[in-house]
Amino acid sequence: MESAEKEEISVEDEAVDKNIFKDCSKIAFYRRQKQLLSKKSTYRALLDSVTTGEDSARFQIINEPAKVPLLAEVFGIEGDIFRLKINEEIPLKPRLTSCPGDTGSLVLASGKGDLKCHVTANPFKVDLVSEEEVVMSINSLGQLYFEQLQIPPKQSIVKSGRNEPSNTTNRKELGLWEEKFENFVDVKVNGPASIGLDFSLHGFEHLYGIPQHAESHQLKNTSDGDAYRLYNLDVYGYKIHDKMGIYGSVPYLLAHKLGRTLGIFWLNASETLVEIKTEPAVKYTLTQMGPVAAKQKVGSRTDVHWMSESGIIDVFLLTGPTPSDVFKQYSYLTGTQAMPPLFALGYHQCRWNYEDEQDVKAVDAGFDEHNIPYDVMWLDIEHTEGKRYFTWDKKRFPNPKRMQDLLRSKKRKLVVISDPHIKVDPNYSVYAKAKEQGFFVRNHDGGDFEGVCWPGLSSYLDFTNPKVREWYSSLFAFSVYQGSTDILYVWNDMNEPSVFKGPEQTMQKNAIHHGNWEHRELHNIYGFYQHMATTEGLIQRSKGKERPFVLTRSFFAGSQKYGKDCSLSLLTIYGIWSDVGGFIGDPEAELLVRWYQAGAYQPFFRGHATRNTKRREPWLFGEEHTRLIREAIRERYTLLPYWYSLFYSAHVASQPVMRPLWVEFPNELETFSVEDEYMLGSALLVHPVTEPKASVVDVFLPGSSEIWYDSKTFAHWKGACTVKIPVTLDAIPVFQRGGSVVPIKTTIGRSTGFMTDSPYGLRVALSTKGSAMGEFYLDDGHSFQYLHRKQFLHRKFSFSSGVLTNSCADKTGHYSSKCVVEQILVLGLKKQPSSVTAHLADGTAQPVAFTYHATTSTLNLETLSLNVGADWKVHIQ
Repeated sequence: MESAEKEEISVEDEAVDKNIFKDCSKIAFYRRQKQLLSKKSTYRALLDSVTTGEDSARFQIINEPAKVPLLAEVFGIEGDIFRLKINEEIPLKPRLTSCPGDTGSLVLASGKGDLKCHVTANPFKVDLVSEEEVVMSINSLGQLYFEQLQIPPKQSIVKSGRNEPSNTTNRKELGLWEEKFENFVDVKVNGPASIGLDFSLHGFEHLYGIPQHAESHQLKNTSDGDAYRLYNLDVYGYKIHDKMGIYGSVPYLLAHKLGRTLGIFWLNASETLVEIKTEPAVKYTLTQMGPVAAKQKVGSRTDVHWMSESGIIDVFLLTGPTPSDVFKQYSYLTGTQAMPPLFALGYHQCRWNYEDEQDVKAVDAGFDEHNIPYDVMWLDIEHTEGKRYFTWDKKRFPNPKRMQDLLRSKKRKLVVISDPHIKVDPNYSVYAKAKEQGFFVRNHDGGDFEGVCWPGLSSYLDFTNPKVREWYSSLFAFSVYQGSTDILYVWNDMNEPSVFKGPEQTMQKNAIHHGNWEHRELHNIYGFYQHMATTEGLIQRSKGKERPFVLTRSFFAGSQKYGKDCSLSLLTIYGIWSDVGGFIGDPEAELLVRWYQAGAYQPFFRGHATRNTKRREPWLFGEEHTRLIREAIRERYTLLPYWYSLFYSAHVASQPVMRPLWVEFPNELETFSVEDEYMLGSALLVHPVTEPKASVVDVFLPGSSEIWYDSKTFAHWKGACTVKIPVTLDAIPVFQRGGSVVPIKTTIGRSTGFMTDSPYGLRVALSTKGSAMGEFYLDDGHSFQYLHRKQFLHRKFSFSSGVLTNSCADKTGHYSSKCVVEQILVLGLKKQPSSVTAHLADGTAQPVAFTYHATTSTLNLETLSLNVGADWKVHIQ
């Protein structure tokens, strides 16, 4: 649910009120850094203080005005990752870490030897060098900023690592010890503690990442006061093309140019701002550096300036060199995407709110009546007793197990909401037990933090405390969560956290968490910890046997390990989506159809709407529009084998499910800025239709050596061109890449559970060389047996010289499947074959009936019965 309004307040206004959120000019640490950095105070490295280990080096850096050294550490990490940490050597108090006479210069080399870190002493600078070319420089602009912790001004004269104004007026203006916004005063008992650092990316003009913003895929240049903000907030009705932060934050960006992809992972959970500035090649010459200088070339440069309110500087440099390498490097640090249960890839139906059991029953029946498959029914906050989570409204949902049994009979699931705020009510057992054990976030005076959210006055569970997470996980046990069953899964919402009457509708920064850490230190990771606890709770309730499904609205780096999030597929969080139909407003029938068609090709497929909208179940817009929506949803179910195989690849190999074109075509400059189409895996290109009454769309088909096939008409085009594709409301342009094999289901059931044993088909699209390749993954779709007992099938399909081969891609896996391949469609076969024969593993050969269409160059093989898990070959002669 995307709302930060009190329940009693109307949410008719669809636009965000930006006055209740800060822009950069209202953020004190931003003002301080911008003002004080203008004085050009520089740091130098004391390289005579260097101590080295097997893969690391430690040395001091010092800023002249302060004369207090900082400790810098550079580490080489497996997989061509460098890590730079800068902290106070002897701080007054611990600073939160989010995880984990000069000699002139210092050189650290990676294990391969082709990557080096050059540390320059005065001024302090780090250059990342690959094959004698500088690809990234750190602090080349002198924007290293580190506010060292201080004794409060009543006890001592204020000092910092910069030439800081000492008069009271300037201290208030810069928000050193307190900061005002609207009617809120943020008292900073630890004083100013912000950090900052600049990175210059040489030759790079295209940057991506740092979600979550309703902005373009490619990051844009910022100006003063226009930084990208990473600060998890409940922003109702947010606008597109805006750099304000919304629900989640991942402080990680990618830079790409011809021949190289880099990543920067800024590990910090406090409020963070990112400035970006690209300089054209003619305006900039690379810094020369000894013998390397002769090989340096003039090129463009993009400068990235990171600023965070607190913590330490802890940054990972992911050196690629390919996009795939960077994805693996990031996953090495933060984890890979959790393998979802199969049902999660089906269609989900949600609304704030389905009113009662009868409403749920009627909506469920509507899908069957109109022959539309779906897998999951969702219940928002109104299903609870007065917004008390883990309860049921006794009037609306008097028999939740009966309702779940109805869904179970159709092999469907239920998702219910569970937010982090707990209603202040001594008679509410969850509140009473949490209160008794001290499990709530505290205010700065030491009492339980209280704020207003959906239940009214609420306290907020401190998920940063391992004991709170352990206790919260236990609440999902069937014996504790009365009315829950094994088909009930969870939705964590409002976990930015949302506090209706708080500053920017979130928690005060000086609230206190476990370990006496202020909320400002870990704001962006609060929802991450609730997500972690919920996921663990669902695993525990099944005694470790069943995969969980948990959707979270707020997220941070690493959230992909626990399930689906609202973020970028590029950042190894692969469960991205938008609410089909839009959460706010009443879409016209044409727009709703187009939304379903686009949503069917996104990793997570859910219809959702706020309670003030008109009902918009798929069959409420007339027979013709119902047909079109049905077809879009059924196409999603047709492609489930491909989707599931992609998620397995994401799980084990860190490859994105949904990919920008440049990821698949990294050496084609034309793909770097494409925003209106994308790849699903390496085989399918999708171009949603986003304009009303469109009759034709321009589709860019990349790859000069590629051939692309329209998935509906089978017409084909060579790559490296833009083609005008006629469109009607029947479908959006989807193309299969030549050289690929896409597994499909040929029979659609009312849910994924009814399709377990239904037959498969293969869509074989031939390359210009007449070959194709694809993979297929299968397991039981719900348990961890694929992991613990290697119960899975991983098959490889290859087509070459007229022979389609099904072989084992991973011999460690074993899984018995009754499923057969009953249909094979070959696209791009230039002549009609004289015969087709299937050769089985036992040596037998069977003739295969076929139909060839010369006008479309397609060969259709039907009435096959080839076991999907067995070796076989189909010879086309």
